[in-house]
Order: sequence, then C-alpha cells, then structure tokens
Amino acid sequence: MTKAYNKFYINGEWVQPADRKTLDVINPATEEAFATISLGTANDVHDAALAARAAFPAWSKSTVKERVTVINNIIAGMKARADELAIAISNEMGAPMSLAKTAQLGAGMGHFMAVVPILENFVFEEVRGTTKVIKEPAGVCGFITPWNWPLNQIACKVAPALAAGCTIVLKPSEVAPISAYILAEIIAEAGLPPGVFNMINGDGIIVGAAISSHPEIDVVSFTGSTRAGREVAKAAADGIKRVTQELGGKSANIILDDVDDFAKAVKNGVTSCFGNSGQSCNAPTRMLVPKARMAEAMEVAKAAAAKATVGDPLAETTRLGPVVSKVQFDKIQALIQVGVEEGADLVAGGLGRPEGLSKGYYIRPTVFGNVTNAMSIGTEEIFGPVLSIIGYDSEEDAIAIANDTEYGLSGYVSGQQAHAEQVAKQIRTGMVHINGAPADINAPFGGYKKSGNGREWGLEGFEEFLETKAIMGAA
Repeated sequence: MTKAYNKFYINGEWVQPADRKTLDVINPATEEAFATISLGTANDVHDAALAARAAFPAWSKSTVKERVTVINNIIAGMKARADELAIAISNEMGAPMSLAKTAQLGAGMGHFMAVVPILENFVFEEVRGTTKVIKEPAGVCGFITPWNWPLNQIACKVAPALAAGCTIVLKPSEVAPISAYILAEIIAEAGLPPGVFNMINGDGIIVGAAISSHPEIDVVSFTGSTRAGREVAKAAADGIKRVTQELGGKSANIILDDVDDFAKAVKNGVTSCFGNSGQSCNAPTRMLVPKARMAEAMEVAKAAAAKATVGDPLAETTRLGPVVSKVQFDKIQALIQVGVEEGADLVAGGLGRPEGLSKGYYIRPTVFGNVTNAMSIGTEEIFGPVLSIIGYDSEEDAIAIANDTEYGLSGYVSGQQAHAEQVAKQIRTGMVHINGAPADINAPFGGYKKSGNGREWGLEGFEEFLETKAIMGAA
C-alpha cells in the first residue's frame, strides 16, 4: 500500500497544490511504488516565492541566537526521527540501511550541526579604515536538489541559508522526495516564522524552471547533472541571479609508484568508487596506475569487486543496493556495453543483474582495465558501480590524464605524503583526497570547469548566502 505525501509546505502551512496530478515514488529494490507525491506547477512556485519574499525582511534581521535556536530544534527533530529518515532514504533511492543510517543520515544532520559554530563566530561587520563592511543575507533562495544523497544535499543548502538569514523555496528530487518531506515536517515544528522555509515537489522541467526564473528569487543553488545545470543557468540569466552549481564529475584516483601499499590503495579505490552504488558525483571512477603495474592492479581490483556484496538494502550484509531507477539502470548497462565494444578489458562484472537477483535495479560491480581517455568509459560520468583503470607512463603523464576531462570536481592521490601533496596541487579540481583521507564536512565542497561554480559546506558554503555592503564614512 502506498502512502500519500501530497501536500506542499508554503507560508507556514501544509497546503493542497494547485494541480492534483500525482507521481508514484518507486522503491528501486522492488521496482514497485511505495508512496505518491503531488507534482507542482509554476503557480505553486509563485505562491512560495511570494511567501519567502514577505518573510525575508523580518528573518533577515533575526538575531544569531534566534537562528541558532531554530537550527538546534531541527537537529533535535532529526535525531528524534532518525530511523524514519533512514528508512525513507533506503526506500526512495536504494541505499543499504548500513549506509542510510550512517553516512546518508549523518551527513544531512552534520551540516546543521556544523553551521552552528560558524554562525556563532562569524564576523558580520568589520571596519576597514573609514569604511564599515557589512555581510547581509543574500535574499530569497531557490534550491533544486538531487536524489543520490537526498538529505545531505538539501541540508548543505538549507542549513547555511537559514543561518545566514535567507528565506527558502526548496524543490527536492521527485525521484527521492520522501526524506525531504519528513525534513520539511521537522522544520515546520522548529519555530520558524511563516514563509521562511517553503517546499514544493515536482519535476525540473516545470518546478525547477519556475524556481530558476522567478523574479522574487535572488539566489539559485542547484545540484545535479551538468546538462540540467546549463538549463538552470539559462533560466536564471534574465534575472541576473546568483547561481551556484554542484554538477558532474569523473574524478581521477592517481596511485603513485611510491605508495606504501599498492594493493591496499587499489582495494580502497575500488571500495570508494563503489560506495553508494557508484552514485556519487565525487566518486574516484578513474583509477590511474603505472602501466608496469596494470596487471597487478587488475588482479587486486577483481578480488575487491568480488567482495562487494550486492542485494536487498535491508539486509545487514549488503554493501551495494540497487541504483535509483530504470533510467539509471539502462544508462549504466549501455555504457558497460560501450566499454566492451571499445576494447577495454572487462576485469569484473559486466552486463545484467548480479546472480540471484531477478528484480530490482541492481548492477554487477564492474571493473574495466587498460582503459584510455579516448574511450567513453574513460570520459563519461557513468554514475554507477563501474571503475575504469587507466595506465600512465610517468607522473607528468598521470597528471595530464587526470586533467584531461571536462570535469573538475574531485581527485585522489596515494603515495608518499609530500609527493602526494605536490601532485595534488597540480590537479585542476575543487577537492583532492590524499592517501584515503575522508570527506571533511567543514571543508569547501565544489568543483572547477563543468563540475560547477560556487562552494558548499563549511565557512565557504555559509558565505555563498551573504551579500557584501560597504558603507563609506561610517567608521
């Protein structure tokens, strides 16, 4: 039996949408609907944007203490409904419960927790000679978020925007919207004035476009594909809006010849690539190894792929769940077929579902060896558990291969510490992980080139929601 989540949160109330059209939300493990949502229209966006505009003057002048109180209330609400949020994430996008309860839920909650000390310690006014420089809330923010880390990618926008004194119109992914609905219920009880936070479900073509172009929305923050990011930017251009985007990636993982444990570095690279079923924009999907060690790398990667248990997200032993939808399943299958046709060595996995799984959008953990950047699987973002191993002749060659991409989101380097840092500085990406360093929620997250612009997370993510005013002669 499906559960209906068919109202929108606008101006402090749960309201019926302008149109009663609904959409099934599919559990990718069963291929069956488990919920429905309403699909919004431009009229719903208009109502939400006007509510956010009306709420902005008062909320923008709220005190740090008032904002911290609301954010702490949201954190408390997320803790109280943690199990419900984790189950929703697992059902809507296929994350194993072990991942949904830890990284998926933890990251979302972590952004609200991390912004509190930033807000409490931030200097909103400073004197420079005879000028007073003031940081003010940027205005009404429109957020368009994806399905792969649904709670995390909402929280890393909503938390700093609320903390900065902005008001919000949110459109979560229509593919994975239930955790967002629960979060909206939590926010509705957190003590915000009406209109500060608004949420509308719907698709990108209608609701996303309306948010991007609405004249009452000052800032648009989008996370998703590079293709969709272009459309968001075009729709926002006439309004001269501030647009921040976190888009696609094809991150290189350079394993240097002086790494202490080559086999461990390869194994960890496979595990990292396959995390979240490969559905992370910053995943290390291109592993670069010395050509002389290609055979060794393929052997280790094959063994690592064999240990990547795929199955029911509710099972404790599952490490990889399904990918999110049939659309993604078909795209990944097509690119695996292209990899075979282009002549890469199929080391592990391949076409079809894993053995024993006849239903659900499950992908066989796949590794290709002897890949080059001339191949589609070496350049296109696959967004599934598919690793491409590329050989390099020299360190300079490795850096050139890593940078030979239209993307620039993340990078990875394993080797002696000083050497790895020196190589990391030459990679044209917004982030680089050295020797397996994990993501840092206080560090800026974002990319170069077609991976987007602007930054999320940490201090830089908070500052994206502030405007700068100079008052000459005030000091």
